[in-house]
Amino acid sequence: MTNQKQAMMYGLATVLLWSTVATAFKLALADLAPVQMLLIACLASVVVMATILVAQGRWHLVFRLSRRQYLQSLGMGLINPCLYYFLLFGAFDRLPAQEAQPLNYTWALVLAYLSVPFLGQRLRRIDILAGLVCYAGVVVIATRGAVTSLDFSDPLGVSLALGSTLVWASYWIIATRDSRDPVVGLFLNFLCGLPFIAVACWYTAGLDFPVGGSLAAAVYVGVFEMGVAFVLWSQAMKKAENTSKVSNLIFISPFLSLVFIYFILGEVILPSTYVGLVLIIGGLWLQQRKVRAREQALEHG
Repeated sequence: MTNQKQAMMYGLATVLLWSTVATAFKLALADLAPVQMLLIACLASVVVMATILVAQGRWHLVFRLSRRQYLQSLGMGLINPCLYYFLLFGAFDRLPAQEAQPLNYTWALVLAYLSVPFLGQRLRRIDILAGLVCYAGVVVIATRGAVTSLDFSDPLGVSLALGSTLVWASYWIIATRDSRDPVVGLFLNFLCGLPFIAVACWYTAGLDFPVGGSLAAAVYVGVFEMGVAFVLWSQAMKKAENTSKVSNLIFISPFLSLVFIYFILGEVILPSTYVGLVLIIGGLWLQQRKVRAREQALEHG
């Protein structure tokens, strides 16, 4: 099997996992507060990533970083998982999964915009057009089709979802200067963030967790969305001979996610969700065109 085929297999496996997490979020939040879910998921993720590092023979790398890199782990851990997932789970707690999930996908566009002031990249007309299309989709979904009235179904929930995209994009901009091994870095970020999440959980929602489906769903999120999916995607990017072909697999995820949301959660998918999602994916596709053009130029150059 060629490296590109392996990369596509890893990419498809990641997309399948990402497609299930919106459903898992809602199942977990049925009986858990967002901060309780975050604590359980973060703990499960730390265990999984530690196991992966041991299995890959890279556990020793955890202890070979500089003092500055350990401090970096603390700072980045406060951003992800602490702030990012608190906002994201808060959004899913307030919004139907079919609304919160597409809004979260706009982080890629936010990343392109933040790259202009922080990474010195140029803002092109295609980026502006992509933004207009993408956020038209956001408005359609957030108003459930009542675009002219701008009557948002849950303004706070929408704000939390869009706020999470800003935090996530900022995290990846900071990560461009991160020289740590990716899995080691994520493991330490989550390990450093865990005590803060535990204290916040104890102080607010408490540490009395109901045993049942919600607890299992929170563990699933930690194992697969926060842990395994990241490692699989890293492998896909590492093996890819053409990263744009692998990256395009991401566009399958939100549509596949609606299938799980419909059949498992029983949410009736609104026409406005389909329209808004198509606009969001269309905007992201436009934004990705320049990336594909640049890769093709390098391949033929």
